[in-house]
Amino acid sequence: MSVKKIVVIPGDGIGTEITDTAQRVLDTVAKKSNLNLEFQNAFAGGAAIDVYGVPLPEETLSAVRACDAVLLGAVGGPKWDKVSPDIRPEKAILGLRKALGLYANLRPIRVSEVLTDYSPLKNEIVAGVDVLIVRELTGGIYFGDKCESETVNGVEQAWDREIYTVPEITRIVRVACEAAAKRRGQVTSVDKANVLASSRLWRRVVDQAVKEYAGIEVSHMYVDNCAMQMVLAPKKFDVIVTSNLFGDILSDEAAVITGSIGMLPSASIGDGPSLYEPIHGSAPDIAGQGLANPIGTILSAAMLLRFSLNEEAAATRIEQAVDQVLAQGYRTADLYRDGLTKVSTEEMGRLVEKYI
Repeated sequence: MSVKKIVVIPGDGIGTEITDTAQRVLDTVAKKSNLNLEFQNAFAGGAAIDVYGVPLPEETLSAVRACDAVLLGAVGGPKWDKVSPDIRPEKAILGLRKALGLYANLRPIRVSEVLTDYSPLKNEIVAGVDVLIVRELTGGIYFGDKCESETVNGVEQAWDREIYTVPEITRIVRVACEAAAKRRGQVTSVDKANVLASSRLWRRVVDQAVKEYAGIEVSHMYVDNCAMQMVLAPKKFDVIVTSNLFGDILSDEAAVITGSIGMLPSASIGDGPSLYEPIHGSAPDIAGQGLANPIGTILSAAMLLRFSLNEEAAATRIEQAVDQVLAQGYRTADLYRDGLTKVSTEEMGRLVEKYI
């Protein structure tokens, strides 16, 4: 039985609490599934600045390059607001993406039946929603040339340049199709091809790339319509694949419909070790109080098992355990309502372990 090395980066704020909880869940499912997992802790973010003077030290980079997967908590906080912009805690995330070549962000948007009342949308709209947003992560307008100020004919202007290459589009479409093959086989490619030249290339390359995948149905949708349909009829979507800019916006919109940002996991994948993290922040105001919801991190750990270790059964075991705990009425402080049972961060993790 080969050893799989997992680097755990707690980060800042509630990061230690949620990653400790998720690591215990991984330990439990590993024992039940005959997996051999080896964990190593590393510094990043504000915690790394305090120890090393930089947000992403060489020791951490060496560790993540040599592992099978990375589990990250959260980084940042007001404690480091006054540090130089060059060493802000958030630089650690960009540094990890660059060092590991992470070009695809996977954001599952799933609404548990027992949590439909938490959504701002009507129950009948959100019940059963299960969408995976695949966002291109290293190209597009965020990484293109830019100018914050220049004067042309006496008028000040600023600009950002959107560039995508055929290989960049092809590889992200492949990620979406491979994910869809394990789900319901439907991919919606989102662009703005009626206006943008880069989107017209995107659409053409998507149509070419999907020919490699028999059984995958692909449709195209303009981003403005997709944003509307995400609110009106989110259950129509299976896998959405889109650019960096559009994916940034749509994934945050989709997160809101679940009713709790603390529940949502994510994965950033590339050709080497992938990185898994909840989508919420470091919440330093509640750090150390046992109030944090660890489920986003626990479900990120399930994604780690599925996508990096190819352990589908173990991943499903965690997800089903989370559903069972929620169905029994257990909630952390962010989700607590009268008539339910309030539990701490650690207690929520122990309950998930019990149901595993």
